[in-house]
Amino acid sequence: MAFIDYYKILGVDKSASAGDIKKAYRKLARKYHPDLNPSDKEAERKFKEINEANEVLSDPENRKKYDEHGKDWKHAEEFEKAKQQQRQYQRSGSQSPFGDFGGGDYSDFFESMFGGRSSRGRTSSGGGVKFRGQDLNASLNLDLKEVFETHKRTLTINGKNIRLTIPAGVKNGQVIKIKGHGGEGVNGGPKGDLNITFSIENNTKFKLDGDNLHTTIDLDLYKAVLGGEITIDTFDGKAKLKIAPETQNGTKVKLKGKGFPVYKKEGSFGDLYITYNVKIPKNLSEKEKQLFAELAKLRTL
Repeated sequence: MAFIDYYKILGVDKSASAGDIKKAYRKLARKYHPDLNPSDKEAERKFKEINEANEVLSDPENRKKYDEHGKDWKHAEEFEKAKQQQRQYQRSGSQSPFGDFGGGDYSDFFESMFGGRSSRGRTSSGGGVKFRGQDLNASLNLDLKEVFETHKRTLTINGKNIRLTIPAGVKNGQVIKIKGHGGEGVNGGPKGDLNITFSIENNTKFKLDGDNLHTTIDLDLYKAVLGGEITIDTFDGKAKLKIAPETQNGTKVKLKGKGFPVYKKEGSFGDLYITYNVKIPKNLSEKEKQLFAELAKLRTL
């Protein structure tokens, strides 16, 4: 198997921080995304490579295995177990069934243990212990508006397109496990799982707190004093709101059920909390100033 330099694919040094890797991945993923490069096979190939590199390097444990074992990083745990068994055989004076794999390239060890012909010409029987496939980790960047409704999305993982349904209300940092979509098992073992971490960006005027939304709206002085009705923006449309007379600055009201969808509870929503910011009028005319002066005199009587 040819060695794939994931650091080179993302254009970062081996000493790159997690933040550097995330930044490089986002930049390249946007550049080569299939939606922006329709019918471009080379862009599609690069996009797959970028995702594969990110899956490995964005996970600290997988990155460590990759740095230590190179192209054989997926079998690092099996190698370490076999290495421990070899040391036990050596201490007891017995011949190790794994041979000598103390060098830096573990290809012969993996090929002989998991099947296939080694570089020395050996042919394995293909038997041995079954090992579960490696779990894969992927990150999915979405906008808050995209997770307001349940929708489908196609991910490219290890060259394979996986169609998944993203439930409404998924949260930033939430991890969803998709069983059986990880790495291939060894010696007929089961596949690993795919763990998807969601990164949700909020570019709206609404602040998300659990399933509730918060926003601030400006209220003119006259409406605050006299009351009335206004039309406001909610997350998914507009709503009419009655203003009580003598509403004070900073007053908070709740619109029940106008918040964010509750994860995996179809038809359930949080609430929308609105804080009023009473605006003092500017550039008053002389007539307006006189009226305010008269009002002030009335208030002092």
